[in-house]
Amino acid sequence: MVAVWAPLAKEAELVVGETCHSMRQSAGGWWKSERRLAPGQEYRLRLDGEAFPDPRSASQPHGVHGASCHIDHSAFLWTDGAWQPRPLSSSIIYELHIGTFTPEGTFDSAIDKLDHLVDLGITHVELMPVAEFLGSRGWGYDGVYPFAPHHAYGGPDALKRLVNACHERGLAVLLDVVYNHLGPSGNYLPRFGPYFSSRHSTPWGPAINFDGPQSDQVRRYFCDNALMWLRDYHFDGLRLDAVHAIVDTSAVPFLEQLAQEVDELEAHLGRHFVLIAESDLNDPRIVRPREMGGFGLDAQWSDDIHHAIHSLLTGERDGYYADYGSLEHVAVAMTQPYVYAGEHSDFRQRIHGRPPTNLSAHRFLAYIQNHDQLGNRAQGDRLTHLASGDRAKIGAALVLLSPYVPMLFQGEEWGSDSPFQFFVDFASEPELAAAVVTGRTKEFEAFGWDPSQIPNPNDIETFRRSKLDWNELNRPEHVERLAWYRSLIALRKSLPALTNGRLNDIGVFADEAAGTLIVHRAGVTIACNFAPENRSIPSNEETSGALLLASKPVMTAGENGITLPAESVAVFGNDQQPQNVAIRSAA
Repeated sequence: MVAVWAPLAKEAELVVGETCHSMRQSAGGWWKSERRLAPGQEYRLRLDGEAFPDPRSASQPHGVHGASCHIDHSAFLWTDGAWQPRPLSSSIIYELHIGTFTPEGTFDSAIDKLDHLVDLGITHVELMPVAEFLGSRGWGYDGVYPFAPHHAYGGPDALKRLVNACHERGLAVLLDVVYNHLGPSGNYLPRFGPYFSSRHSTPWGPAINFDGPQSDQVRRYFCDNALMWLRDYHFDGLRLDAVHAIVDTSAVPFLEQLAQEVDELEAHLGRHFVLIAESDLNDPRIVRPREMGGFGLDAQWSDDIHHAIHSLLTGERDGYYADYGSLEHVAVAMTQPYVYAGEHSDFRQRIHGRPPTNLSAHRFLAYIQNHDQLGNRAQGDRLTHLASGDRAKIGAALVLLSPYVPMLFQGEEWGSDSPFQFFVDFASEPELAAAVVTGRTKEFEAFGWDPSQIPNPNDIETFRRSKLDWNELNRPEHVERLAWYRSLIALRKSLPALTNGRLNDIGVFADEAAGTLIVHRAGVTIACNFAPENRSIPSNEETSGALLLASKPVMTAGENGITLPAESVAVFGNDQQPQNVAIRSAA
């Protein structure tokens, strides 16, 4: 049976080939047809004489304006029946974009690179959005068919093969989903019902109707989408894009409803799921349990940690980086995920945030690179394009040895030279293509970037430049960088002190004048020297123990302390040598 929620329609038909089948109107604005579709059969839905793709289309093989294709999810042969993911508290997440992760840019080609992630020590793969969007290339945040994996990536079965292959290798898989807006082309939802609100707006246009009249079915649409990815595609969790742009004044917010329904699916299937939010609100209620008045999500991205480390490493102070830049900001970020937790923000010109008291660090993700922090720069620069390789190593150590859940962005682990620029395929709609160029230029005004230096998002070369070059792994400088990341990840996994998530056990000492930062974690000390000269740090019980890892050779001077080389980091372990990790000093 085919069904569609279309309360605005006066007549609805199912169109298969050249044949129209009448649909009967049901309660609540639903229309239904007893006509059953065969797997692979294409169809459209006609409302009041105009045909559209199905809003719940499972596949759009001809793009956002083409016919929908029926998919039988039960036909795929899974081999992961005994699979359970690692808990989020012990995870190392790796964010990737299917179109640029491999030369081919498909779900199937990504399978060939999974062993690299396993060898690195990754536990969770996070895919940037894959829902159908206009054209053959894009970031995925302008998707318009949330239930349909993008045709250019390989479609539904290819995505299932990728998830299954990840599970075979012990990798959990998370999917980035966008529930705060839809893309500008192919978005026919307003023709079906009141999916959007006239009372609220977002940076991308009208807000989705999560709290107005007839919003129950709008919520149902997005909750059903989340459950589909977890149930039918075997994803282990979802990353929820920009939840601060979800405007919802309901007594039970959509995010809380979503978390509850995911918990119910988890109980029914006996599989563990996680929900991770992106939010710039610095509001701990997002990850507080529902029993404590929170929304009940499992974790959230923490941009404050990124901004504090990035601005210190690079010296950037434009745009939102104006709120950061000191060692003290990094020191705060090592002890709580919100640098701004009720303090005045000069960039926002108001008090920002709320203290995240009594929450484990495992509720927060830390990173020095992600798709936003690269791609929302004029040139898509990576950290290694903006700071010395030695300083970037310090940043990696702070994230991977932090109490938070660490996340890497594709290619970061070997210091990829490929930028990650913003790209789209809007050539078929020139007005939209021009609007994107204008919007990107305006967005970068706060950073003072030269508009003439901003790559055209519509140019296919912008996309090609952003692809990873896996041949870099044969070059000595990239091999050395990869070895550093492997050592950091192995060290994190070897010592309970580095995975306990207890923020109240951390001591941080910042010397702004000297440019040094010392982080103590339950018998482990991470000593950082950001200065361009050697610096001495006091010798104590922890630093006099075993040298576990160092980015450059460390010099000891007995009772006079330890000398850290310029722009370097060293880790000491209070005589507790980790298992299966070689002590390493990189020259």
